[in-house]
Amino acid sequence: MSPTQSALLILSVMVAAYAVAKILRVSTELSLFLAAVAGALAGGYGIPVRHLAEGAITYLDICLIFLTATLFMNLLKEAGGVAFAVRAILKKFHRRRFMLFLLLVFLLLIPGALTGAGSVTVLITGSLVAVVLKYTGLSEVRVAAIIFLIAGLSAAAPPVSLWAMLTAAGINMPYVGFFLPLLVPCVLGALLTIFILGRKARPVDLEKALAELPVPPERMNWWRLGLPFVAFLVLVLAGRIFPFSFPILGLPLIFALTAAVAVLVSPVRLNLWKTSLATAEQLLPLVGTLTCVGVLVQVMTLTGVRGLISVSVVTLPAAVVIASLFLTLPLSEAVLMWGAAPVLGVPLVLLFNTRGLDPVVALAGMSIIWPLGDALPPTAIIGRLTMDTVGVKERYSNFLKMCLVPAIIIALLGTLMVIFSKKLSFLTLF
Repeated sequence: MSPTQSALLILSVMVAAYAVAKILRVSTELSLFLAAVAGALAGGYGIPVRHLAEGAITYLDICLIFLTATLFMNLLKEAGGVAFAVRAILKKFHRRRFMLFLLLVFLLLIPGALTGAGSVTVLITGSLVAVVLKYTGLSEVRVAAIIFLIAGLSAAAPPVSLWAMLTAAGINMPYVGFFLPLLVPCVLGALLTIFILGRKARPVDLEKALAELPVPPERMNWWRLGLPFVAFLVLVLAGRIFPFSFPILGLPLIFALTAAVAVLVSPVRLNLWKTSLATAEQLLPLVGTLTCVGVLVQVMTLTGVRGLISVSVVTLPAAVVIASLFLTLPLSEAVLMWGAAPVLGVPLVLLFNTRGLDPVVALAGMSIIWPLGDALPPTAIIGRLTMDTVGVKERYSNFLKMCLVPAIIIALLGTLMVIFSKKLSFLTLF
């Protein structure tokens, strides 16, 4: 049997193992792990303990970023900062739809941008923004579509974009120059989403909306809310402005220090231990997925499956690959979740690089398409979480239909970034 045939056989075994596990309603994390073990057994490696252990810690640094960043956002929410911001914006701009939507988009983008997880946006600010949007006369399914799509874009937005980070790590490309290539399309896509789906919104029923929103502590103000973010920016910029005199802290430590600032300026006493446990429980599925993705990628590399996929993608016509991104990326996310980035993203970026496209801008364009798959079966974790958070009682298919038009626009925007990545390469200079 040739190496190619052997890799194809192992890949078939892994796909079958994953499919059977999902049919038996095994979680996505364990399904990925079982697929990796099945592939190792099919390749004649038995149960390669060393490779399983190495794969499990491949994305340890990214997991630390998620944990510390989400802890910071949860502490801010417990201190009443999120509720204070939503209520303050609502009181001032409840009759000015443009400014209200603009600031609500800003609130929705921040949690996912800092943590890299759309689920954090849904849980931290999504529930409060949903209250405001529902009292503009928008239906619950329309509100859920707005929250989901912007939450997905927030996860792709800088500074922490999981798909870009995982793909860059897979090809040893520094995670540098992604800020504007990710920020511009995410902000544009988010604004288009809320203004398209919210075009029939009426002025907010202020009294009813305020009655349903949580009341922040009396001592909460913009200074207490903004100081942790100022500390974050200072720590990030200090390392770039003074690269030879300021120590390299790393994002996990920066977020930990920012969380400490949030605790110090909080108007109420925060239970750090309780919030930390809640954060760990909240992120357990995400950390578990990343751990099992690392194991899967390690076994695919060991058995030659990853090389087979890479060679297959690289040898395809670039025009065919680009034209099918709007399908392949969301579908791969629906099946593998974040595992789609190292498995499929790596060969795609290599292909685009060999064809003269800018790898950073092209990867940024792909990164805003991937989150669309979080609403598709079999996983659909973020989509269903959004529906539960908003309280949608309609069928899930109605939710998908509501997302369709903005999703097509976002996919088109990402595809155009790939096509014109060379001309947009100036974005990487800032």
